[in-house]
Amino acid sequence: MKTKIKYRAGVPLPRGIDMLHDPLLNKGTAFTMAERDAFGLRGLLPPHVHTQDEQVSRTLMNLRQLTAPLDKFVALNALHDRNEALFFRVVCDNVDEIQPIIYTPTVGLACQSFGRIFQRPRGLFISAADRGHIKTILRGWPQQAGIIVVTDGERILGLGDQGANGMGIPVGKLSLYTACAGIHPTLCLPIAIDVGTNNETLLNDPFYIGVRHKRITGPAYDELIEEFITAAQETFPGVLIQFEDFANHNAFRLLARYRDRICTFNDDIQGTAAVVLTGILSALRVTGGKLADQRLLFFGAGEAATGIADLVVSAIVAQGIPESAARQVCWLVDSRGLVVKSRTDLAPQKLPYAHEHAAIADFPAVVRALKPTAIIGVAAVGGTFTREVLEDMARINARPIVFALSNPTSKAECTASEAYQGTGGKALFACGSPFDPVTLGGNTLVPRQGNNSYIFPGLGLGVIVSQSRRVTDEMFLAAARTLAALVTEADLAQGSLLPALSRLREISAAIATAVATIAYERGLAGKARPADILADVKSEMYDPRYQSYI
Repeated sequence: MKTKIKYRAGVPLPRGIDMLHDPLLNKGTAFTMAERDAFGLRGLLPPHVHTQDEQVSRTLMNLRQLTAPLDKFVALNALHDRNEALFFRVVCDNVDEIQPIIYTPTVGLACQSFGRIFQRPRGLFISAADRGHIKTILRGWPQQAGIIVVTDGERILGLGDQGANGMGIPVGKLSLYTACAGIHPTLCLPIAIDVGTNNETLLNDPFYIGVRHKRITGPAYDELIEEFITAAQETFPGVLIQFEDFANHNAFRLLARYRDRICTFNDDIQGTAAVVLTGILSALRVTGGKLADQRLLFFGAGEAATGIADLVVSAIVAQGIPESAARQVCWLVDSRGLVVKSRTDLAPQKLPYAHEHAAIADFPAVVRALKPTAIIGVAAVGGTFTREVLEDMARINARPIVFALSNPTSKAECTASEAYQGTGGKALFACGSPFDPVTLGGNTLVPRQGNNSYIFPGLGLGVIVSQSRRVTDEMFLAAARTLAALVTEADLAQGSLLPALSRLREISAAIATAVATIAYERGLAGKARPADILADVKSEMYDPRYQSYI
C-alpha cells in the first residue's frame, strides 16, 4: 500500500487550525503529541490521543443512534468534509452497512433533498454561463485529477431530472472509487454540468442550488460538453472521464462521440452491463445452461438494457457464435411494448434487438409468449414483476432468473421476498437495491445487490494504474468474467449470484489486474508492463489509515 503523503504539489503541509480544517490531513484527536508540537496543534485539541479504531467506534456509535437514512447520509457527508481518512476507514471496514447510505438507495433521497441538506461544496459546478471559462475553472482545482465523474443531472437513478442536485451521484461514485478500489481521494474530481432543469418542482424550490431555467439543448449543449472535454484533457492529461446519469438521448451519442477519442466510459451503459452479465453467468452455473441458449427479456430498453444486451452479445460472439444469432438471445420491452421489427418508432440503440414477432403491448403477455429464461428489470417502474409474472416464470423454468435492478427501492420491479415467494423459492434473484435475507421452506436465501460498485472501481483503478489511453468493451467483458470467477459455491448455495460486498477491495484489485492486462496486451498502456501486474495494482491502492507527519 502507498504510504507517501499525497498533498498539493509544491505546497508545504499547513499548521495549526489550517491543518485541522483540511480534510485530507486532519486526524482530529488522533494527532500524536509529537505531531501537535510540530504543527502547532497543542491546545487546539483535547489532551487525550485516540486511535483511529477508537474514532471509528465512536463514529459508528453515533451513526447507529440515527434512524432516518437521510440523517445518516448527512452525518457521513459531514465526516467526509472534515476527515477523509476516517470517513474512508468507516466505509471500508463496514461496507455492507455504509454503502447503502452513501450510495444507492439513500443517495437518491439525498439528491432530491440536495438543496436542503447542502453544507459545503464538493467538486466543481459548470454552467452554460461559464462558456469560454471552463479551462480556468478546471485549473482552479487544487489537485491533479486522475478520474472525473460528470453528470448533467437529467436522469438520476430512477428519479429523472434532478438538475444540479444530481451532484450527489458523482460525489457518491468517487467515494466508492476510493473506498472499494483504493484510488487516492486527491485523484477524484466530481463535476456537475448544470444546463438547467425541466423539473418544475426544482425551478420553484427556493433551496434549489442550480440555475433557474429550462435545459439548454441542441448545439449550445453540445458546444458546452465539447469545451468541457477539451479543457479537461488539456488541464488533466490522460484523465479518465466517466459519464454518469445522462438521459438516453445524450448518453449513447456522447459515448459514441468520445469513446475512441479520449479515455472514457458510461457506467449506466457499460458498468451495469458487466455486473448483470456476472449475475447471469453465476445463475448459469446453477442451471447448467449455456449463455447462447438463453432467452433474456429486458423490461426497459434504455441505457442499461441495451448496454447489457450488447455485452451479452459480445460474450456469445467470443464463443464463436455469429453476431446475428447472438442478438436473438436478447429481447426488449419498452413503454409501448415488445420491441419488434414492424415498429417504426424505435431509437437507434433498440434496432439491433428488434426481432420478427407480433407486436405485444402487455408485459405479462410478452412473458407468456416468449417464455424467457430470464427477466431483467431496468425501467424504474416499480412492481412490474407481479405475482402473475413470477408464477409464469416458475412454470416456464425449473430455476427462473429474475433480476429486479431498478433503484431506488421504490422503483424495484419486485422485492426479494416477492421474487422468492412468487416462484416457490426457485428464483435466481439479484436486485438493484438492498433487500434482507428471506427464509422460505426452512431455507434462508441471501439476495445480493447487482450494484455497479462491483465493477467500476476496479475498472477505474486498472485504467489509472496502466495509464490506459482508452476504455474498451473487452475490458468490461474481462471485468465481468473476473467477478463471476470470484463467486463461490457457498455464495451460490445460499442464492447469492455475486460475492459479498465485504470483499470489494479484493474484487477491485482482481478486476484492475484484468483490465490493466488488456491495456498492456493491446498497446493502450502509457507505461511498460510490470513483472507482476497484481502487485503493481496493490502498491497503488490507498489505505485509509493515518500516516505519521513526523
